[in-house]
Amino acid sequence: MKPIIGISSNLKEQVLSVSTNNIHAISEFGGVPIVLPNIEGESVDAIANMIDGLLLTGGGDIDPTLFGEEPQPALGNITPERDVFEIALIEKMLELNKPILGICRGVQILNIAAGGNMYQDIYTQSENKLLQHDQKAPSTHASHFVWVMKDSLLSDIVKVDTFKVNSFHHQAVRKVPEGFEVSAIASDGTIEAIESKNHAFVIGVQWHPESLLLKKEAMSSTIFQAFLHACKK
Repeated sequence: MKPIIGISSNLKEQVLSVSTNNIHAISEFGGVPIVLPNIEGESVDAIANMIDGLLLTGGGDIDPTLFGEEPQPALGNITPERDVFEIALIEKMLELNKPILGICRGVQILNIAAGGNMYQDIYTQSENKLLQHDQKAPSTHASHFVWVMKDSLLSDIVKVDTFKVNSFHHQAVRKVPEGFEVSAIASDGTIEAIESKNHAFVIGVQWHPESLLLKKEAMSSTIFQAFLHACKK
């Protein structure tokens, strides 16, 4: 039986939306994609029990009060309903030890749900000399390199030390919570991937592998294959 994969969605003016790249990525590798609502309450537990895996998609900024900060001037649009729903769902999925793959915003909300924090805006808050992380190129173009940590789950999946990714973000993971570790970084020190040390498959990446799949990029295919394989278990 094909695994059912919940896909998180954007919410704007009472309209849910999600890039079809995410849907196609799940169906291409043998999953049944289900777009999730941003709702609270007992429905979260029901959703977590129903799905076999969770894909946390990209989107807007995250409410900084969720990790104890006031909003900085460079903070973009936030969607509180989405933040609350995703954090509750992530917590339940972690409790059930079900697979999670976070993409861009997804790695950030995963990190926060597990107890970490983030840069509201890397360009004004990071002390490092930064690369261009909001690329001025098509989403199918890989614009900079990431370096993969040895002995990580990500390393086991991609089986290379470095590869190129696309990049569309101004927020990023800052402090990784207990039980998680960094599994990839950019040359400027920006955290590009994290993973849980205590769960079978919980990985977040800062780039958009679902877009790179349109050009049959090998690392992206491998990541989605590994995610769906974990969900089938």
